[in-house]
Amino acid sequence: MRFVIIGAGRVGLRTARVLRDEGHAITLVERDRDNAERARDLGFDVVEGDGSRESVLFEAGIEDADGLGALTSDLNVNFAACSIAKHHRTWTVLRVDEDYREEVYREYADEVDEVVYPERLGAIGAKNALLGGSVRAIADVAQHIQVVLMTVTEDSPMLGYTIEEVALPASARVLAFGKADNPMGLPLSDDSLEVGDRLAVIADFDVLEEVRQLIVGETLSPEGGTA
Repeated sequence: MRFVIIGAGRVGLRTARVLRDEGHAITLVERDRDNAERARDLGFDVVEGDGSRESVLFEAGIEDADGLGALTSDLNVNFAACSIAKHHRTWTVLRVDEDYREEVYREYADEVDEVVYPERLGAIGAKNALLGGSVRAIADVAQHIQVVLMTVTEDSPMLGYTIEEVALPASARVLAFGKADNPMGLPLSDDSLEVGDRLAVIADFDVLEEVRQLIVGETLSPEGGTA
């Protein structure tokens, strides 16, 4: 797929790297000359200019792009870029920093396809680093709901059970399942849990520890480690 990303700063450049590593074509739009040169040095196609201007987006190929990520730290630039992209029927992702009031970003969110909050994504990364090992947060779906990837260990009380036999709390569901080192897919009722298998679970924060105990077999000690 082909994407245009507005902003070659920390968030935009990191996103571009991930997409390129997955085989997608990326064009970056950046008005800061130093940032533009740094992106070029990393092998990216870069258009220097203001991403809120239609002429610049035309130069970046917005007419043929599958999606636009407006990922600068300037909300007005981001929103203008998304508005132009929507006119060309392009999928739009808008970056909003959390220092904006909720009513402000809700108003913007109604006009784009997706809104991302880099601070929240960073927090998920920090949580993963702290949890480590067999549990990895994937996304905060809502204020009290999270998608978590868990790996079955030798200590799991569900070892050898099938997906159908795993009795998760009412506010938790298995979204995907994968055997060790194999791609994940939709869970089948007769899939059995073995060491190294992975389950993507959506759950309320209140039951995450109970789900962890069932699938991973680890509990958090009072000192913050695992027991």
